[in-house]
Amino acid sequence: MFPFAVNLSTIFTEVPFIERFQKAKEAGFSNVECQFPYSFSIPSIKEALDQNNLSLVLINLPPGEWESGERGIAIFPEKIEQFQKSVFEGIEYAKALNVHKIHCMAGILPSENQKEMARKTYIKNLKFAAEKFAEHNLTLLIEPINREDMPGYFLTDIIEAVHIIEEVAEPNLKLQYDFYHIQKIKGNLLSTFEQYFHLIGHVQIADVPGRHQPGTGEINYNRVFEFILEKHYPGFIGLEYTPLGESEESFDWVQIMGFGGNRS
Repeated sequence: MFPFAVNLSTIFTEVPFIERFQKAKEAGFSNVECQFPYSFSIPSIKEALDQNNLSLVLINLPPGEWESGERGIAIFPEKIEQFQKSVFEGIEYAKALNVHKIHCMAGILPSENQKEMARKTYIKNLKFAAEKFAEHNLTLLIEPINREDMPGYFLTDIIEAVHIIEEVAEPNLKLQYDFYHIQKIKGNLLSTFEQYFHLIGHVQIADVPGRHQPGTGEINYNRVFEFILEKHYPGFIGLEYTPLGESEESFDWVQIMGFGGNRS
C-alpha cells in the first residue's frame, strides 16, 4: 500500500550503521534512506544493500563539518567551491548506489544581516546542483526545517522554499515535505500538502512533539495516510523518526493503522 523507506540514520541506531541494513530487511522493509553515507565506502554500502535486497531511495549532500555544528554549506559565498565538490561527491554515491533523490541542506545563518547574500548564494548553488544532477537523472530536494530543532537554520518556511524553487526554475528541484517539520512550522498539514503537491518530490514522517513514530503525538496519521492515498502521491515515505523504545518495536503503528504487514 505504501512504499515506506526506513531511515537508517535515525532508526536501528542500537547497532553500527552497516548492520542496520540487515535489521531493516528483518523488519520487513524493501526500501531505506539515510542522511550522510560518506563515512562509509561505496562498496561496503552496496554490499549491504545487495545482501539484503534493499533499495536506497534518498541521501543528503555532505553537510560540511557536522560535528562542528555545520548543517549544510549551500548559503555561504566563501564555500561555493566546497559546495560544488560536495555535489560531485553526492552524484558519485548516488550513481553507484542507484539513488535518485538527494536532499541539500542549506546551512545555519550566522546573522540576519547576511540573509540576502546567503539567499543569493543558495539559489546560485541550487541551480548549479540541479543542472549537474539533471545530467544523471537525479532529483534535488530542499526542506524547510523548524527553528526549534535547528536554531538559525536558513530555510524555515515552506512558502520561502516554494519561492526559491520557482526562482531557481529547474524542473528537477523539488520540495521534501516532512510532516513533522511542517506541523511545527505552521500546521495545516493536509491543506499545505495539497497546495504544494505539484512540487513535492519526497515525503518524510515523524510525530510531534517528540519526533517519534506515528501514534506517539498529536498528528492524526490515519488521516494523513488516507489523504496521501487520495492524492495518489507516487513516491516513497521516509520514516525519519527517533524510535520511542526499541527500533524493532517502533513499527506497531503499521498494523494498528491498518496497513498490514506491507512495509515495502
